[in-house]
Amino acid sequence: MTTLPARSARAEPTAEVSRGWTASLSLANGAIWVGWFGPLQVLLALQAAGLAPGAGMAEESLLAWVTGAGAVVSMVANPVFGALSDRTTSRFGRRTPWIVGGSLTGAAALVLLALAPDPVTMTLGWCLVQLALNAAFAAVTASVPDQVPHRTRGRVGGWLGAAQMLGVVAGTGLASLGGVLAGYVACAVFCAVGVLPFVVRHKDPALSPAEREPLRWRGFLAGFWLSPRRHPDLGWAWLTRFLINLGNSVVLLYLLYYLRDRVRYADPETGVLVLTAVNGVTLLATVVVGGAWSDRVGRRKPFVLGAGVLMAGASGLLAVWQTWPGALVAAALLGIGFGVFTSVDFALMTQVLPSAAARGKDLGLINIANSLPQAVAPALAAPVVLHLGGYRVLYGLAAATGLLGALLVHRVKAVP
Repeated sequence: MTTLPARSARAEPTAEVSRGWTASLSLANGAIWVGWFGPLQVLLALQAAGLAPGAGMAEESLLAWVTGAGAVVSMVANPVFGALSDRTTSRFGRRTPWIVGGSLTGAAALVLLALAPDPVTMTLGWCLVQLALNAAFAAVTASVPDQVPHRTRGRVGGWLGAAQMLGVVAGTGLASLGGVLAGYVACAVFCAVGVLPFVVRHKDPALSPAEREPLRWRGFLAGFWLSPRRHPDLGWAWLTRFLINLGNSVVLLYLLYYLRDRVRYADPETGVLVLTAVNGVTLLATVVVGGAWSDRVGRRKPFVLGAGVLMAGASGLLAVWQTWPGALVAAALLGIGFGVFTSVDFALMTQVLPSAAARGKDLGLINIANSLPQAVAPALAAPVVLHLGGYRVLYGLAAATGLLGALLVHRVKAVP
């Protein structure tokens, strides 16, 4: 196990982390994303198609209900588990117990989800997956401001973003190897094993009992509201992330059905895998470079703006060029934009955190901007696809939403 210089768990980090630390944390992050996106990209849609007829529902509606319910759980779980990890005084550190417990429980929940016999059980299973994996993700995310200095967070954020995309690709690939059960089991195994190198090899700074403030429930609960008036930069940065992620979620949610019903692609499951791979390649080409470049020039906002505009343009392509070549081009452009956005926006968000004592909780609240779009996107997308103009209107709406988010980053004042 490697160690960093002894210091308070709440101190602002100054020592650079090793490449091994960054690599193993990135692997843990990617493993969690395998657990999320194997289901989201392929498995939940296949399950919905199989279970919806027996329940007298459209498969699009069932998928919307399941993913929406899971997103609501994610929205609550991430900041709550982040706050709990802020207060954890285990000898293994503040974050490690939650990374281990969350990933193992999430893996077990994925297997249970695979066996769901009806829509209600499917919904409950996905909610349990979201609950557990958000416990792990909140702790993984908080490890960065815990241990990485401001000046290199763009680079580390880039590697986390690369692992995130590799997790999406790996999850999609594992989900597509066999049937629904085999796909879920494969994702579960990867999710459980992928966090081990980080928690075994690297020491997590421990919080001493003396540093932990007495628990007062009123104050604990009140801490989950961060006033945009008191913290305007955090508010604008949060809204930027929410809107850009909402546009991206709208694009991804119905991709399988888009290829099947509009593009008429012969094998839509394979098509999703190909588009995800194209997206992943272009993302990997920009995510680390974008973060490192942002560190080098000491600026964040121009990168977020440019990435958001490019992603909005890619979404617009899906609205006006509804062919397989059009989908390939859009996937490539989305990858380029999201790669830069993922690394640089993460660094930006860590620079507007209000308190070192509540990094996990505050990042959990910020991460609602990732999970809330999963709830809002189905509510927007299902009626648009079924009744309000179909996929052309849907992807036009995604483009407009992402563009608005990109423009709002200019309202952040404390970060250049």
